[in-house]
Amino acid sequence: MIATPTPLGQPGRHPALLKLAREAALPALTESFATVLARFDDVLFDRAGTAGASQLLFLDGMRELRRRREDIVAGFRNHLAQAWDALERGEPVSAEATLAGQIEDGLSLVPEHVLESRLAVRNFATVLLRDWKPVLARLDRRLGWIAGGLELNADSNPISPEHIGVAIHEAFADCELAPEVRLVLIKLCERDLHAPIGKRYEALDEQLAAAGVMPQMAAPRRPAPRPPSPRHELDALVDALDQDGQIGNDDAAAPAWARRFADRWAESRGRMQSAGASQAAGESGDTLSGNQGMLLEALHELLQQTRHVREDATSAASVAVGQQRPLSQREMMSVLSLLQATPSATLRAAIGEDGESLAQRLKSEVLSGATRLGVDPSQARLDPQDEDAIDLVGMLFDVMLDERDLEGRSRELIGRLVVPFVKVAMLDRRMFVQKTHPARKLLNSLAEACEGNTGESQAERVLMGKVEEIIERLVAEFNENLAIFLTLEEEFRDFLAQHRRRIEIAERRAAETQRGQEKLEMARSRSAAELDRRIADATLPQAIGEFLRQPWQHHLTLTVLREGEDGASVGEALALADGMLEEVAEARRQIVGKPWLQAWHPALRKVFASVGVHADAATGAIDALHDTLQAIAESRPELERALPELPQVALPTPPVQESAAVELGGKVDVTDFDNADADRFRGLEIGSWLDFVDKDGKVQAGK
Repeated sequence: MIATPTPLGQPGRHPALLKLAREAALPALTESFATVLARFDDVLFDRAGTAGASQLLFLDGMRELRRRREDIVAGFRNHLAQAWDALERGEPVSAEATLAGQIEDGLSLVPEHVLESRLAVRNFATVLLRDWKPVLARLDRRLGWIAGGLELNADSNPISPEHIGVAIHEAFADCELAPEVRLVLIKLCERDLHAPIGKRYEALDEQLAAAGVMPQMAAPRRPAPRPPSPRHELDALVDALDQDGQIGNDDAAAPAWARRFADRWAESRGRMQSAGASQAAGESGDTLSGNQGMLLEALHELLQQTRHVREDATSAASVAVGQQRPLSQREMMSVLSLLQATPSATLRAAIGEDGESLAQRLKSEVLSGATRLGVDPSQARLDPQDEDAIDLVGMLFDVMLDERDLEGRSRELIGRLVVPFVKVAMLDRRMFVQKTHPARKLLNSLAEACEGNTGESQAERVLMGKVEEIIERLVAEFNENLAIFLTLEEEFRDFLAQHRRRIEIAERRAAETQRGQEKLEMARSRSAAELDRRIADATLPQAIGEFLRQPWQHHLTLTVLREGEDGASVGEALALADGMLEEVAEARRQIVGKPWLQAWHPALRKVFASVGVHADAATGAIDALHDTLQAIAESRPELERALPELPQVALPTPPVQESAAVELGGKVDVTDFDNADADRFRGLEIGSWLDFVDKDGKVQAGK
């Protein structure tokens, strides 16, 4: 423990204190980086399992991290050491100049992945600068004091988030990583280094103050325990917009995720009231179903509470905010238009990141994007009204992406709507309180079309193609005219109506085809069974056997198919077969002089007609049967006649059997099922909706 010395009177170079600060800061920061880096290979391995076509890129990145871990840590350490050496020489280096890679020959071409990496570490630095601004302001002054009275800032302080971001960029610079893997690693650094770096800053600040470096500055105050965050109330209030008190009354305007959101509102509002929330917030919550203006005021009041909580948690934040100017609406619209046309890689990556606040990421992107308009991010802030719009839209999309089954391309497409909807929220606040607002209706329709759409069927691919077309047009054409939402919503609604009709027709045809196949198979089985029962063990004359196996069986199959198993014509066909077999038996008893088949001529002509044999051809076929019976009765087999050549007819065949399923690990007991369930599912019509529950308990509707 360092005893509190006499305060230093004047600024100047204090090598001992510089050495003390260096030994306290640099090894600790390097250790924090090495600690989180050791976990990243496991994270990349987990990401590879859900990366689809990019799986190999993440696996290669995992192997590269394991192989180059020591080199990566050394690169991080070396940059911080070089920046500190420059401070000790009294010539602090610029983090921005180092990152931009200034060279004597002027400008040079830079690969796109390097630009994306630079932008990602700038965003990393922006987040840390915002969240640790008070302690960083004190460190700038204290380090500048002991370095010879230098005026340090975020760009020149060797341990500022700006320089740490450059150190991260340099650490991964020589690694063979795919661009998307590199961006994921930088985002992981932002997530996992945020708290450890903040603690290192506070520890160094306290150590310098204890050593007598500018002790007159206010000591860092530990933030009081934070009250329950109003975030849940905000989430809930956004959903209350969808319900207006009774969300279930408008199924078309209230999707399933919104109803789940309403449940969250009811629970969180109860917690807010039991925790003694302010009367104003409570009263505004009680009147949600009333005046829209009161609802908007309630929204802004709750959002203002969250800002106050954040500002109270960091000392001097209000002073810093007071020194910054808010971005004008024109500047906001310009930055958002740039993000809408060319979203940054980090914003695209944030869409697929679980657990990260989309609103906070978007705020960082807006402030970073303001530099393209010549605005200094350190001197600018968001207007409270604009920040409210970003918060609400961010929470809306956070919940939608979490609650809906949106994966891969679907998630990416919905994520492209975030920036346009922030612009809508800034232009027309009524979007949050009107269920019939065209922008909200379009968003609900697009999300509904994307949910669970894997593109496996032709219908799903057609629908996804239309979704992509609508979103591309919105992103390309939306400036500040909200009429495009009405146009696109009407167009997509008409398309969905036609799409649903086509699906219904296809399902109806599929159902009819299935029923026809089932009836065909039943008729074929019945005719085959009737034939086998009559001739299985019998020896018949050739003409009689051919007649029963071909035209008669075909005729019986068609008759059962048309009239059912109990039709009158079915009975006539069966009687014909029995009658012919009886006449064969009589002929074998040598009954001479009988007019063979005379009573069956009408039935025989009907059978032959079913295979396309009519008039004289049918008479010739009947004569062949008659002569055969006559020859048997006279015991003169040489007089038997064959049937004339008949037209080729295809007997109905059953549907092609599916190949045997691949046998898994063990034998499956085919009797191990519930007969009642089997009968119930067997009776379901094609097109019936079912809820499928996976191993994680997630419910997905399907047909």
